[in-house]
Amino acid sequence: MPTETAPAKINLALHVRARRADGYHELETLFVFARDGDRVSVSLADRESFAVTGPFAAAVGPAADNLVTRAERAFCQAFAPDARHSITLDKHLPVASGIGGGSADAAATLRALARLHDVSQETPRLMTIAAALGADVPACLLGRATFGRGRGDALTRIEGLGDMPALLVNPGVAVSTAAVFARWDGVDRGALATTGATLARALAGRNDLQPPAEAVAPVIRDVVARLRACDGVVVARMSGSGATCFALFEDAAARDSAAARIAIETPDWWQSATTIA
Repeated sequence: MPTETAPAKINLALHVRARRADGYHELETLFVFARDGDRVSVSLADRESFAVTGPFAAAVGPAADNLVTRAERAFCQAFAPDARHSITLDKHLPVASGIGGGSADAAATLRALARLHDVSQETPRLMTIAAALGADVPACLLGRATFGRGRGDALTRIEGLGDMPALLVNPGVAVSTAAVFARWDGVDRGALATTGATLARALAGRNDLQPPAEAVAPVIRDVVARLRACDGVVVARMSGSGATCFALFEDAAARDSAAARIAIETPDWWQSATTIA
């Protein structure tokens, strides 16, 4: 039974350059991935089935209409038209939270099915399926540090952060991506650096969706301020369209101290002490 991790996706920086005629936005972003996330298991079965476990199981949409089952159907159409699968999603990432939960789950499903059916993960058609499922799914399928352009799906591999300690924090609010993009002011504030070390590029960048997300959910501003006030923080900002925020730390001790402090002060906030590959 192949099992794949669906790691949390982090946008170290996210520049919104323009609105596109197709309804999307022209983006530049640095994708990196945590070591922790959801898990997807697949196996051959006589009947199709989909089960969800984990602390955020109740937030997953019905089997007939979620990214995991859509990924499975698309894979079968392309590679295994007569196959039936049993799928289990162990859901540990909050939904609608800016860390690619659904996209990561879909990508993990594609990787697990590819292993099950001996399909190379380098097969171009697999990436085509990922792109049809959503703008973030191709990056999540790669699961490596990448520079994204266009909708975020024109990808160039970049150096990772080498297991840099990180803390992810979500204040327990689901933020609509569409609502956040709708509040973007349309101002092009400049390009994201295309060369240099990944961390340096991130530090010189920004997240253009953070101000509109803070207008939708003001608590995001509190989360970022709380993270920035911690000792040993290298950078703290919101990921994606929110509401999850992240901080990178100089060392694991500083991260763990911050995690302990936030757990005491705001016990209702979700957090994950992890590392960024």
